[in-house]
Amino acid sequence: MNIQPPETWPTTVEEALQIQTQLKSLVQTTDQLGTVKYVAGVDVGFKDNYTISQAAVAILSFPDLTLQETAIAQRPTTFPYLPGFLSFREVPVILDVLEKLTITPDLIICDGQGIAHPRRFGLACHLGVLLNQPTIGAAKSLLIGKHDHLPTEKGSWTPLKDQGEIIGAVLRSRTNVRPLYISPGHRMSLETSIDYVLNCITKYRLPETTRWADKLASHT
Repeated sequence: MNIQPPETWPTTVEEALQIQTQLKSLVQTTDQLGTVKYVAGVDVGFKDNYTISQAAVAILSFPDLTLQETAIAQRPTTFPYLPGFLSFREVPVILDVLEKLTITPDLIICDGQGIAHPRRFGLACHLGVLLNQPTIGAAKSLLIGKHDHLPTEKGSWTPLKDQGEIIGAVLRSRTNVRPLYISPGHRMSLETSIDYVLNCITKYRLPETTRWADKLASHT
């Protein structure tokens, strides 16, 4: 992929907050994607007592979910772990790994939040805006918002709300397992985000994109 990363990355919360405020107006939550032939999963793990960030990307063909390409990249960790600012810790090394790809994905599913974020600018939004690519946030845990009761059957979902605004969905990806928290990242609607995540689920809780990326990022 041909990527133009920012010249510098913030090192303080104040700088990061300013960037989130500037870029969040660029997020599009309507469907702006063409035919999806390749879907990517990205994830980040850490080594050497969190001093090294290691990103992995897995490209799968869609809809058959056959693994096509993988890549790994490392760089020093330069931003602390702070809820709501995960993208500044992980996106720099994610851009590094995406640059290694020979296949350009049509859609990227992130192991993190999209607009289900205090400032509506989670990791999937940040990555999507920088790349101008369709992205989805498919997080394993809740960052913000409340929701009604969720049925136990696979495919069930209920809106995730914050201050009266629908910011995502709580999705049951497998019957009787803990849900996922889905939200648009960029150039995706909520309903389409849910559909693509479900179409990337096989027999596990996580979409195949995330399973592959997680395995590579944390166990390689």
